[in-house]
Amino acid sequence: MLAIHSPFRYPGGKYYARSKILKLIPETYISYIEPFAGGASIFFAKQKSTPTLLNDKDPELINCYIQIRDNVECLIELLNQVKESPSKELHTYYKNSYIHKNKQEQAFRWFLLNRISYSGIMKPSNCYWGYGDQYSMRPERWPDLLRKCSEKLQGVELTCQDFETVINQAREGAFLFIDPPYWGGGQRRFYNPSFDKADHLRLLEILKRKSKDIAFLLTYDDALELKKYYQGWDCLPMISINEVSWNYTLNRTDDQLNGTNKRGKRSHGRELFIYNYVPPSL
Repeated sequence: MLAIHSPFRYPGGKYYARSKILKLIPETYISYIEPFAGGASIFFAKQKSTPTLLNDKDPELINCYIQIRDNVECLIELLNQVKESPSKELHTYYKNSYIHKNKQEQAFRWFLLNRISYSGIMKPSNCYWGYGDQYSMRPERWPDLLRKCSEKLQGVELTCQDFETVINQAREGAFLFIDPPYWGGGQRRFYNPSFDKADHLRLLEILKRKSKDIAFLLTYDDALELKKYYQGWDCLPMISINEVSWNYTLNRTDDQLNGTNKRGKRSHGRELFIYNYVPPSL
């Protein structure tokens, strides 16, 4: 299946780094796993493999994935019933007043808010209106994208568990693409489940325990403390750390710009790619 876009806008997603990451994925593995799926840009961009597991701690996100996989036409019908064009008033209603009656309506609300919120941020305290016709995906295109995503999600296992459970259960020979929340404190503004320093260190320890059985590519913000933790790895296999850069755009159209409708500036992203195998591109 050809590469497609994630159905979601997602803060910290790897849309702009897809080409760099895809080149690093091993050519062979027995299963593909994302313990921190988020927007799952890499899953939707890569060739589908079986079996595949996408996991995230956010239950509303996972429910939305499940409804896209299993009830996509119902989700599209609910979206088609919204005749009003995206607006700040529409955003306010679905954020604060709309009450869902079932899992399908819950997914409908989440998807609609995600598509019209600034950078796809869904944490209520920072979930602002942020849609613009010139650079946001228009509502008439949502059904086609959802159907393509539903097709790709067929046969994919979707779970809502702690990352440690998922990594512990990974079979020997599995490949894990691991994209946790950022090390920096800014991540607390973006995501509903909390993730603190203890969780980052817990991730380090579980990868140490499992590194002889699985291959993993871990992406992180470029933080000196993280480099020290992973460069201090004292067990085999050896860990490689690359500093990778790319360009991305931040589209700021919400209340943070006092209601203006300006396109964001082109910015430079820089992250650490940490892996325990020899990538095919090398």
